Amino acid sequence: MPRRRAPIAITIGVVAALVIAFFVFAGLYADVLWFSQLGFLPVLTTEWISRIVLFVVGFIAMALPVWASIQIAYRSRPVYAKLNSQLDRYQEVFEPLRRLAMFGIPVVLGVFAGVSVSSRWELTLTFLNRTPFGTTDPQFGFDVGFFVFELPYYRSIVGFASAVVLLSVLLVIATNYLYGAIRVSGREVVISKSARVQIAITAGIYLLLQAVSIWFDQYATVTETGELITGAAYTDVNATIPGRGILAAIAAVVAVLFFITAAIGRWRLPLIGTALLIVSSILIGSLYPWVVQRFQVDPSARTLEAPYIQRSIDLTRDAYGVSDIEQIPYKATTDATPGALREDAETTANIRLMDPLQISDAFAQLEQFRQYYQFPDALDVDRYEIDDRTQDTVVAVRDLNLAGLGDAQTWFNTHLVYTHGYGLVAAAGNQRSVDGQPVFMQSGIPSTGDLGEFEPRVYFGEESPDYSIVGAPEGNDPVELDYPAAGDGGQTQTTFKGDGGPKLDNVFTKLVYALKFQSEQIFLSDVVTNDSQILYDRDPIERVQKVAPYLTLDSDAYPSVVDGRIVWIVDGYTLTDQYPYSNKQSMSDAIADSEGLAPTLAFDEVNYIRNSVKATVDAYDGKVTLYAWDEEDPILQTWQKIFPTTLQPMSEMSGELMSHVRYPSDLFKVQRAVLGRYHVTDASSFYSREDAWTTPKDPTAGAGSTLLQPPYYLTMQMPGQDDPAYSLYSSFIPEARGEASRNVLRGYLAVDADAGNVDGERADGYGTLRLLTLPEDDNVPGPGQVQNKFNGDPSISAQLNILKQGQSEVINGNLLTVPVGGGLLYVQPVYVKSTGETSYPLLQKVLVAFGDNIAFEDTLDLALDVLFGGESGAEAGDNEVEPGTEPTTPPEEGAPTTPETPATPTDEVQALLNEASQVLKDKEAARVEGDWAAYGVADDRLAEIISSLLELTTATSTPTG
Repeated sequence: MPRRRAPIAITIGVVAALVIAFFVFAGLYADVLWFSQLGFLPVLTTEWISRIVLFVVGFIAMALPVWASIQIAYRSRPVYAKLNSQLDRYQEVFEPLRRLAMFGIPVVLGVFAGVSVSSRWELTLTFLNRTPFGTTDPQFGFDVGFFVFELPYYRSIVGFASAVVLLSVLLVIATNYLYGAIRVSGREVVISKSARVQIAITAGIYLLLQAVSIWFDQYATVTETGELITGAAYTDVNATIPGRGILAAIAAVVAVLFFITAAIGRWRLPLIGTALLIVSSILIGSLYPWVVQRFQVDPSARTLEAPYIQRSIDLTRDAYGVSDIEQIPYKATTDATPGALREDAETTANIRLMDPLQISDAFAQLEQFRQYYQFPDALDVDRYEIDDRTQDTVVAVRDLNLAGLGDAQTWFNTHLVYTHGYGLVAAAGNQRSVDGQPVFMQSGIPSTGDLGEFEPRVYFGEESPDYSIVGAPEGNDPVELDYPAAGDGGQTQTTFKGDGGPKLDNVFTKLVYALKFQSEQIFLSDVVTNDSQILYDRDPIERVQKVAPYLTLDSDAYPSVVDGRIVWIVDGYTLTDQYPYSNKQSMSDAIADSEGLAPTLAFDEVNYIRNSVKATVDAYDGKVTLYAWDEEDPILQTWQKIFPTTLQPMSEMSGELMSHVRYPSDLFKVQRAVLGRYHVTDASSFYSREDAWTTPKDPTAGAGSTLLQPPYYLTMQMPGQDDPAYSLYSSFIPEARGEASRNVLRGYLAVDADAGNVDGERADGYGTLRLLTLPEDDNVPGPGQVQNKFNGDPSISAQLNILKQGQSEVINGNLLTVPVGGGLLYVQPVYVKSTGETSYPLLQKVLVAFGDNIAFEDTLDLALDVLFGGESGAEAGDNEVEPGTEPTTPPEEGAPTTPETPATPTDEVQALLNEASQVLKDKEAARVEGDWAAYGVADDRLAEIISSLLELTTATSTPTG
């Protein structure tokens, strides 16, 4: 019976192994198809080849020495050694397994070592292709590239070799003990000559490696974080670094003593040397630096540490790209005098009232149209050239929401029919309609507006399905839903015409993807033909990360209409934590604010960052294009040597793409975190921290919130600028002392975020950082103080109570700070949202503050006039609540009064009719609930819809009494 079972078990095992192998192969082959279709196959093959080569190297480097050590110990064992009874029993158990163990142990250790080494393929490739920085560290005089590329590699090699030797010596001792070459008799240890030689030589090699490791440790002091700075301070330079040099020499001498023991057979000298090394490491490595720090540095720290603090200041500012910042003293006035904004008219006209974090519901209610569409919770900010003027906009793509299909979520619907979103919706950032709705510049289905003609279909978006199968033979009826058409349940079909994913053009490929996505329908469906393509990994950030694994990507990808296409723009960073003397920052902490917590980052603690790459992802076909934005970055130059065909030069960027590129927010957040302390360039002041700043908490995030206020994109003119520019700004308040923190402004940081609109040419001002420094004796209120003043003003509270009638919710929008009128103007939109299920925030009021003066009016334009004594000197963007509305022309006298036969409603007319139906329901629901504020809002909206319908319809009639 056992003989019959053995072949069956073997057969089952072989079949199981083949099945597992095929599943693994299917995943790998799918990766090859995906990268090949995108044109980035060299990225995948380079990584695979590197990993395989390093695995083999790691396996051999571990397995061979361990195997040789065991073999030497076994073959040189004493033949007639007297063993005690316990060792005899051990040998009886071990001997049948000896050959397996002698080969199996090295193989197992080799596999683990190979996997470990292969995971360091990036470190190895950057070492082999390293690029000098052209900057030397002030302590050792080495190029910065030595610390970034070389030192981590050398230390990893030494660490790996130490592990190999340590495991070898342990296994040598175990083998010699098991076979009697090492015997313990009472207090006496007897070691055979062969064992002595092997152990002594192996131990000597290990100590030599430790000597090298300690020697490298002295260079690592310039990148280690201390109590005061990152880098070698006074104690490190005068005690730690020399001490490590001495310890390295002692370790080398002890290694020589072990080699001598291998020859002469006396263990006393190496044992004394080892004890001396341990004592020296305590005295020289720990005690002496402590004495120097405690009794020499601490009493005179400000003087002794000053040169090293200055190193940290200079190199930190260089590593984070803030060394050229323009610091501008700003004596901010707090007097709101009439006409004060006259010289800032263009900035005032561009102040954004539409908060991208608050109006997502308005986009959804007004532009979603169907339950299977959606907009993101946080919209994006962009700008467009409209009528020769730059217009800040709030934008979002109308993406798919398959959960909206309810019980219609069949495989056929979710993967073959509902394949893409439709259109980009854009609203003017500085305008509002008469009832507080956004003023759309691009909207509707089909998409119409000021942005011109472009491909509206979004197959690759942030909320796209996990996979879709598109494409069909020429002449086949379209299967994909394109967009809903006029009428109830109407829809327009389409077929994808691009090259967006691997082709399912044979049975084998269909089987591979059926296994990858665990869906037999891919293999069985008759709609999946040889002309089909499968689209997956569709999130723009995910796509860029896969083709550029060496980049850390900005947490926000934003859509723009560029050259007739919707493209996602993604910023990529090159980072390191090995820049000498540069202060280390937690990137996840630095970029976390009230707009959202930071995602999990593979590379979190950094002390060097560059926005080295701008990437685009075509929303229609998913094409990824990488542009080398910072071509002088040595880390990017190194990766360009590794992947020479993946990046395009900045000169290939079109002018229209350049006009939508912006200074990335995550980089700006990291820089503001650094400048909170490193705006101080004097070492003595830095040591005292007498002028340390921090980013204020977001005053709109609620009481007790610790979330920081995010930076905001605005078109404005900073002091030192000739004209307004698209900018990104943030503010600073004093760093808290204990539990108390004064919420007064101390600094205002802005960066020119406009890259221009010339093909392949970056604007001269792009990336220029300007820091307004406010005097210590000028208590300009910070965001927290201003918000408290808004919330506590009795007249404002009374008006807010009116807005809250009928249980309506009042929502404070983002609190903006704008340097105009010689001071700092605060602007906050106030939204009202009724309690109905289909309600959305409507901009009803605007709060403004300048110095100690505040105003609360229906429009920003009116609020500024009130704030500045009846005449601000400039007009805001909402001075006309219905911009561009043409009056209805009355019929001529004698014209026929019989209405013409109405034409079939257009898509826009149908959309308005649908919305009117919903508004009527909302109005009735508000009446029943007694929510008269919501009732009035619905009534106003209904009047506006009727007005729009009268303008759009072609039928005319004579008004009756």
